[in-house]
Amino acid sequence: MPHPRSAALSALTAPGAPFATADGVYVSGPRTLREFVEATWAFGERPFLVAESGAYTYGEFFAAASALARRFTEEYGLRPGDRAVVAMRNHPEWQIAFWATQLAGLVAVPLNAWWTAEEFAYALDDCEPRVLLVDGERLPRVADWAGARRVPVPVIVFHHEGPSADGVVRYEDLPAPDPSAAPPDVHVRPEDDATIIYTSGTTGRPKGAVATQLAQAGAAMNPRYTAAASALARGVLPGQGPAPVCLMTFPFFHVAAFTTLYSVMAVGGTLVLMRKWDADRALDLIEKHGVTHYSGVPTAALQLLDAAERQGAGLASLTHLNTGGAAAPPDLVGRLTARYGQRIEPRNGYGLTETSGGVTANFGAEYREFPDSAGRATPATEVRIAGPAGEALPEGEVGELWLRGQSLVRGYWRNPEATAAAFTEDGWFRTGDLATVRDGGRISIVDRIKDVVIRGGENVYCVEVEAVLHDHPDVVDAAVLGVPHPVLGEEVAAVVRLRPEAAVTPDVLRAHVAGSLAAFKVPAHVVVRDEALPRNPTGKILKRELRSRVAEQIGAAEPPETGAQERVMRTR
Repeated sequence: MPHPRSAALSALTAPGAPFATADGVYVSGPRTLREFVEATWAFGERPFLVAESGAYTYGEFFAAASALARRFTEEYGLRPGDRAVVAMRNHPEWQIAFWATQLAGLVAVPLNAWWTAEEFAYALDDCEPRVLLVDGERLPRVADWAGARRVPVPVIVFHHEGPSADGVVRYEDLPAPDPSAAPPDVHVRPEDDATIIYTSGTTGRPKGAVATQLAQAGAAMNPRYTAAASALARGVLPGQGPAPVCLMTFPFFHVAAFTTLYSVMAVGGTLVLMRKWDADRALDLIEKHGVTHYSGVPTAALQLLDAAERQGAGLASLTHLNTGGAAAPPDLVGRLTARYGQRIEPRNGYGLTETSGGVTANFGAEYREFPDSAGRATPATEVRIAGPAGEALPEGEVGELWLRGQSLVRGYWRNPEATAAAFTEDGWFRTGDLATVRDGGRISIVDRIKDVVIRGGENVYCVEVEAVLHDHPDVVDAAVLGVPHPVLGEEVAAVVRLRPEAAVTPDVLRAHVAGSLAAFKVPAHVVVRDEALPRNPTGKILKRELRSRVAEQIGAAEPPETGAQERVMRTR
């Protein structure tokens, strides 16, 4: 039976309507990111990027991005299809670097700014970029790689106070952009690659998910549809009222950030940026800039509400609380409603690197009624709950969530095996998540098939951490899993079995992991086990059995001292 709001939404998706689709593609949407960003030039003197380090209007941003794009083509000889790595904090210049790649027809490769030098090196070897765009903090992590190339790879460094080395150009030393200069004259096609964004899979090796221009253009339309549907649900005509002022706390390299970015840019809104998350500072920024939309992981949203309660802040300007990157705890929307009533609209959804951002959304009254739901799919996204043979299951039955649509990536960079494993021949993507569909399209995620811990919105792939633990000479066996955490959602825990008479401590094991992986991947809890880890007949570790025991033991353990990062037990 159709959902009651279907009639209202048909005004958005009917033939000739703004979000009508044909063959799974938005009819009236842009076809490339260059087309999308060129339209923002019309916003001129409206503020776009606001940060402690500086601010840009749309006009200043577009001029700077055009100038950098011309440098790519005229100074460095880069051509469409060449890869350009972007790795830095949420500086305004991140956006200049990214959009310059699109204006030049390059393939942007946003890398996780928290990675170690070793993690950067793997991705750099894999994507073989022709230019690196990094900030001063990231420069030491990529400098050795760039210096070792037989073909020099130019490095443009932003916010760097040190001297320039060979092959390194300080962005601040470049000529001032000419506001009247156009971007380079390059032809960008919908079928061309736009981005490579790295994720990890069950092999533990990062995989580059490749989105075409048409896919990213679809990703830019999805949040616009959600905003319009949300307005209709509130009885408001879409597109009315002032442009949003959004406090952006997602790291720019995260696909959830793109969902927010596209929705703000499309209507000439403002992004207020933070160098580092701090809930009290966020309250100050909300008041100072009249922020209307919060956007970030549920962990930070909970901390924001805690700080507001502690300070008695009314969040008077805030109208939307948007979370993503991880499932929001059901009590988040309850807390929001109890304190602020219906004034601040909650919004959450579901998306993956492979979907180029959010492809479902739960908002408003339906979110308040079903806070554990992922919401409903956008018009350019098809949903299937698949049984063991890939057959579509009826409503209410649990199966694997399969997705197909405009914003889906075309596959994994130079990895046909992984692509074939993840995508069916007719284009369905196997998400690895168990889900149900009810009420004519409302999706609920039941569990994850993939072995991944989502810690505060960041994916930690267990096998990657396990591989590093296994590299330690005193470790015989290791299993990494997630345990519940009231704020982060999950924490990383490791269960290890050591060699007889081994004297290695959990502190040493954590330091060992920290030497190879980013800090958010280091286990917060280490359990040393004397007996063999439980396995099934095929040798697979029974993590469900371990998880319940570890969570129980951690909960019963003596709390660590303030600031401690682990709890350690020895079990038999």
